[in-house]
Amino acid sequence: MKRLFLLFLIPVFVISLFSEATAQTPSIKEKTKDLKVTEGYFDYYFDEDNDKMWLKVDKLNEEFLHANYLAAGVGSNDIGLDRSQQGGQRVVYFEKRGPKLMLIQPNLDYVAKSDNELEKKSVREAFASSVIHGFKIEAEENGSYLIDLTPFLMDDSHNVSGRLRSMGEGSYNLDKNRSALYAEGTFNFPMNTEFEVMLTFAGNPTGRYLRSVAPDANSITVRTHHSFVQLPDDNYEPREFDPRGGFYATSYQDYATPIGEPMVKRFINRHRL
Repeated sequence: MKRLFLLFLIPVFVISLFSEATAQTPSIKEKTKDLKVTEGYFDYYFDEDNDKMWLKVDKLNEEFLHANYLAAGVGSNDIGLDRSQQGGQRVVYFEKRGPKLMLIQPNLDYVAKSDNELEKKSVREAFASSVIHGFKIEAEENGSYLIDLTPFLMDDSHNVSGRLRSMGEGSYNLDKNRSALYAEGTFNFPMNTEFEVMLTFAGNPTGRYLRSVAPDANSITVRTHHSFVQLPDDNYEPREFDPRGGFYATSYQDYATPIGEPMVKRFINRHRL
């Protein structure tokens, strides 16, 4: 009798666990039922009441460009945190790992330009990549995933606090209670998605530059902007660097280079018009 009871209990227990796991991850439609979608390169849902930005990720392992800049700066002085100052550009992609999506920056300084997949793999594994951020999957639906992008945006991506410290202006920390998403600078387009946030840094001023430009040097508020941009096709033909040409160069090391040829490849920096 005990054996029959256990045989009956096991499938009930398994079904219960499966139902619980399924219930823990709602559909995107359920999670965003009270929010308006803004469609574009990456669809997003702006929850203004809770100051959250939900991002729908439907492109896994697909590289795109992430760029950030200072939309509103500290002031025109020697600190060097001016309006529209570029922060950085990097190629990134989303990768699913268990219950998370990882935003990964591949290492493009060391590559293998080869048709041999094993050769490419060996170089990828020889040099570190960088996980920029990890996101918990909050909802999923038909191969798409919903993540909370807010912590990623509400970060000192421009290293404002580090710059203030290095210039002797004082020790400042990001005050998230006085920071918020900035809807006026957030947009969506078919080939790029734009986000903007207002960040406030609190601290004690020790230099003279902040006092000359801020209404309250104990509280410095700036805005940072983030762009997710679709990469163009691969029909661009790079031009090899020649020191006689007067151009700056971008370089990388190609480990698939035949013996006797230089591994370091240099190409000139130019706009793709």
